[in-house]
Amino acid sequence: MFDNIKNSPNYRWYVLATVAIGTFMATLDGSIVNVALPTISGQLNSNLSTLQWVVTAYLLTITSLLPVFGRLADLVGRKKVFALGFLVFIFGSALCGLAQNIWFLVGTRVLQAVGAAMLMSNSAAIITTIFPPYERGRALGLTGTVVALGSLTGPALGGILLGLASWRSIFYINVPIGLIGFAAVLLILPMDVPSKEKESFDFLGALTFTFGMILVLLGITNGENWGWSSFPVLLSLVLGMASLVLFVLIEGKVKHPMIDLSLFRNRPFLIGNLSGGLSFVAMFANNMILPFYLQGILNYKPPQVGMLLMVFPIVMAIVAPISGHASDKFGPMVLTTSGLVISGLGLFFFSTLSATASFYQILPGAVLTGLGAGMFQSPNNSSVMSSVLPQKLGIAGGINSLVRNLGMVIGITWSVSLFGVLGGVSMPKSGQINVFMSAYHSVMLVAMVIAFLAAVISFNRKSYAKAK
Repeated sequence: MFDNIKNSPNYRWYVLATVAIGTFMATLDGSIVNVALPTISGQLNSNLSTLQWVVTAYLLTITSLLPVFGRLADLVGRKKVFALGFLVFIFGSALCGLAQNIWFLVGTRVLQAVGAAMLMSNSAAIITTIFPPYERGRALGLTGTVVALGSLTGPALGGILLGLASWRSIFYINVPIGLIGFAAVLLILPMDVPSKEKESFDFLGALTFTFGMILVLLGITNGENWGWSSFPVLLSLVLGMASLVLFVLIEGKVKHPMIDLSLFRNRPFLIGNLSGGLSFVAMFANNMILPFYLQGILNYKPPQVGMLLMVFPIVMAIVAPISGHASDKFGPMVLTTSGLVISGLGLFFFSTLSATASFYQILPGAVLTGLGAGMFQSPNNSSVMSSVLPQKLGIAGGINSLVRNLGMVIGITWSVSLFGVLGGVSMPKSGQINVFMSAYHSVMLVAMVIAFLAAVISFNRKSYAKAK
């Protein structure tokens, strides 16, 4: 039966479905836990400052390990790393569900994130390897749809599970899904052959990169709460940047670096990652502040807020595969640049909203940003992954995912900081509404400028030969 699958003319789509399970699971768990945080806080007797580590530890771990596992997969095989990622994620999820105190939960979330990093760093590389160039954009577009659906389904599924069972069920649900995915990996994914050259793993580079990323992200994510001039934040940022500088120096001297910095001399790779990172910086600025506008200014109930927040991923999920398919025929430049311009226009639309906007007056902004993101992501990912040699696909996918996560973190951090500096508060009183709106409009205008800057960068990628 399984030989028939591997010999099927649709085999590449079975591979895509297998990869999609891991991608869906990792993105689902990133969003599903947020719904349960108030319940977890009560049952494990945790305050908000400690509880944030349930989310932060997961994010820090994934972001710092993405290139590490991308490089490791290039050396030992992507199927092995992807399969192990399922096992680690399943084990970490089961332990999360068993947690009896908050710090045990934080620790097991780190373990869970290690598995998620193994999955996320290799999904694009596996797809790029198995699909021919003329279908690659469409396949990566479908992967973008899965990412959007995972993020979309998380809060809704989390709410259902919390209603039917306890908060522990949001972690336990990963076990059966993960076992199905692991079985599919063993039975369906091809056994890729690593490079025949004897290449050593750059342990010192991996150590300095991971240490540097964790400290920099720690300082960035806590700058608003601890104070940007506080000793812990400054120490984290200084030591983190020093470690990353040391990493760059090491990579220039070792024979087989963890991250081949020469990849960034590749114009489509460099421009794709730059414009991609900036797109997430712009988008996540609005994703962070929009819920407070809907609840704090318009007094919308959670179901109404949920409906509006669902518009963006739904539109993106519809557009991404269409855009990916179009990029296979026409190349990425027009689609990526147009998508970023449309996203910028959507952010400008949000900057014009009033304190008395109706439900339907807000929809165009959500539709425009979702349309722009859907048009941009698939062709851009296809352009980035198609620009590197096959033996570098793992690390290229890891860098691509790393840039996406960094964009999310920086987008959230700068928007919250600027919003606070301009006098905005999360739940304003009647006398603070005008200040809130002014701060929100300013943040959206800065985000618009970032999106337009990304469009200019994207427009400057070299001419792209249409795949034959």
